[in-house]
Amino acid sequence: MASNGDGKGRVAAAGGGYGYGYGGYEGSEERKWWPWLVPTVIVACIAVFVVEMYENNCPKHGSQLGDCVAGFLRRFSFQPLRENPLLGPSSSTLEKMGALDWNKIVHQHQGWRLISCIWLHAGLIHLVVNMLSLLFIGIRLEQQFGFVRIGAIYLLSGFGGSVLSALFLRNNYISVGASGALFGLLGSMLSELLMNWTIYSNKAAAIITLLFIIALNLAIGILPHADNFAHIGGFAIGFLLGFVLLARPQFGWMERHELPQTSQPPKYKAYQYVLWVVALVLLLVGFVISLVMLFKGKNGNDGCHWCHYLNCVPTSKWKCNT
Repeated sequence: MASNGDGKGRVAAAGGGYGYGYGGYEGSEERKWWPWLVPTVIVACIAVFVVEMYENNCPKHGSQLGDCVAGFLRRFSFQPLRENPLLGPSSSTLEKMGALDWNKIVHQHQGWRLISCIWLHAGLIHLVVNMLSLLFIGIRLEQQFGFVRIGAIYLLSGFGGSVLSALFLRNNYISVGASGALFGLLGSMLSELLMNWTIYSNKAAAIITLLFIIALNLAIGILPHADNFAHIGGFAIGFLLGFVLLARPQFGWMERHELPQTSQPPKYKAYQYVLWVVALVLLLVGFVISLVMLFKGKNGNDGCHWCHYLNCVPTSKWKCNT
């Protein structure tokens, strides 16, 4: 979420209820990895939030908008609900600890904020929703593909979401949260399904379910204070990385030792190699262009006058400039 210290948004429990075997994978005896990275990330995010609240120290610094919430927590009590309805610290605390801030990234050379903001959360509610989503989505992905590939997708998607967010939100906004990284995992699930299309059963049901979940989460992002640019950027990077990192050998390759030497199938199909190359090129070009634009101080809205509607659609119920 964004705007005056709110988080990057929330991802609905996208993995809940259908697990990663959504398409009916027809491979045999595939290796299962023990998932330790995703639980470690969850513990790390919780620890960082505890440090946020310790640093915030609401009773000491106070607020002009009311009394601290849950005062019995003393130093760890939350800012007034009028200031932060997500039960969390002040925007100044988030900014101090590494929130995404265009001015500091471009003019004060604090590029590390593109990564640090992924580990911060605007409040307890923001943290719980994101970590539950990561638990549902990430565990099964790590079991299937291992910590190296899923860790790379998570971090690079979060970084890509931060870059796009900084290009379009710019001044007067800070942004925090892991939602860009989570959307990257969703994007990788979609591209993995497309990349390995021939080895799945129940393809139609799988892709319809996944597209519905993705569309629902992106629609949530057009509400005020949600940073949908981080969602979109993270999703795009994760989608491309899925083609690069999550290709599976075609059906029958695992049993090649049982076949005659002349009948052994290739590990991957031709279309998989084509998708791999195209996705890798788009990734490299996209990152280079985006980072050059960002550190030259370019405004993404100058070349896309309607793109702000991707982040928030004003209605009679709310405004987008608050």
